[in-house]
Amino acid sequence: MEDPTLIYTLITPAIMLLAGFVHGALGLGFPLVATPLLALLMDVRSAILVTLIPTVSVNVASILRGGNWGESLGRYWYLAVFVALGSILGSLLLISVDPAPFKLVLALMIVLYLTQQRVAAALNRWVTTRPRLAAGLLGLAAGLMAGTVNVMVPVLIILFMGLTLSKTAMVQIFNWCFLSGKSLQIVVFAAAGLLNMAVLRDSLPNALLALVGLVLGMRLGRALNAAHYRYVLRWVLAVLAGLLLMQSALLYAK
Repeated sequence: MEDPTLIYTLITPAIMLLAGFVHGALGLGFPLVATPLLALLMDVRSAILVTLIPTVSVNVASILRGGNWGESLGRYWYLAVFVALGSILGSLLLISVDPAPFKLVLALMIVLYLTQQRVAAALNRWVTTRPRLAAGLLGLAAGLMAGTVNVMVPVLIILFMGLTLSKTAMVQIFNWCFLSGKSLQIVVFAAAGLLNMAVLRDSLPNALLALVGLVLGMRLGRALNAAHYRYVLRWVLAVLAGLLLMQSALLYAK
């Protein structure tokens, strides 16, 4: 990691605010924005550690604000179980191997997000005819991705497009799945000695900034042109994916 003082004092707070704003405006997206931005400056494992407590804070705040979450969770509680199991497996994998290759996986997950409609269309018949099996397998895959690269949204969107859920229910289940996965990842990281009091202390200001960004996104997001906002976000994510792919290529070229 280059110049950690600069990263933690200037760049990371700005990333927390931005990612929180995106999540507030769209109802999801905090780790999808924060993780690749941080991964350009550090390895994916470190990026996940930095975002772990802020992500949980944003998810809890989103769940409390959403309302009616009990009904959504009641129908799809088993999905959160599969996501949690996948997150445990992904977290154990992340702490057991060299984190460098996961930059490539992160880039590919962003590409999946950008092409999710095409992939969802290809899998739609399977999801609609075997919804329980699809929820189990895709939930496990989503948790595995959350545990290794902190991004599960693309996989879950593919599932939910096949289940034709409302946007509100989709966002609520996203947040519940991420909360269950991240809570267990905290346990795994703490047991491995990666998450200690020093990391928690450093995470608190970042969590506060993420919540500030979340509130701003919730309030100002209504005034934004949603289509234009999503268009800009997609281009930003495409650039981030390209940069991560370049970093991965340079790493393997050495």
